[in-house]
Amino acid sequence: MKNMPEYMKVFYEALLNVYNEIEDMLDEGKSYRVHYAKEGLKDLARAYLIEANWFHRNYVPTMEEYMPNALVTSGYSLLTTTSFVGMGDIVTKETFDWILSKPKMISAASIVCRLSDDIMSHEFEQKRGHVASSVECYMKQHNARRQEAVDEFYRQISESWKDMNEECLYPTSVPMPLLTRIINLARVMDVAYKDGDGYTFAEVLLKDSVTSLLVDPVPL
Repeated sequence: MKNMPEYMKVFYEALLNVYNEIEDMLDEGKSYRVHYAKEGLKDLARAYLIEANWFHRNYVPTMEEYMPNALVTSGYSLLTTTSFVGMGDIVTKETFDWILSKPKMISAASIVCRLSDDIMSHEFEQKRGHVASSVECYMKQHNARRQEAVDEFYRQISESWKDMNEECLYPTSVPMPLLTRIINLARVMDVAYKDGDGYTFAEVLLKDSVTSLLVDPVPL
């Protein structure tokens, strides 16, 4: 850590403190879970570095180059891994190893997240300066119009939902509550991006949803 710039040291120490606090909160015998969360964050950082290199080189990768890295930078795998850390005994070491194996369930959910994000956010991101999204990559590689790229991505999103549904229909070593968690995290994308880039403009596009959930919830 001594070779890091000062601003990065602050960020790194804060992250370590978060993981240490999580580890302290876990029941005995479950601290191993934090290791998987840390590894997920390392993967995300490496993938961000690849994107940063592409951006500084003004490089537009092919879809075959872009998607494997972009599925990591979607953050979905890290989000799933971290959300499992605090769950009960239903989560085992084998569960985390399953996530690391990049099963169809995780890949499909990551595709939904990445493409939903790119479709709605790429125009604003390109104006402010950002690595090429799947939209730019597809348009350049296939000499296509934006709408052609968007139509293709919505088709892929639909196919990915079918893959997730299929994974839930057949017996698996992963308990259904965990598969349901994965699906519910993917469903967030529909809320965040159905009317625009809700992640970037949350104060406008997600305000009503957050209010109805946390401020004025429907009585049960």
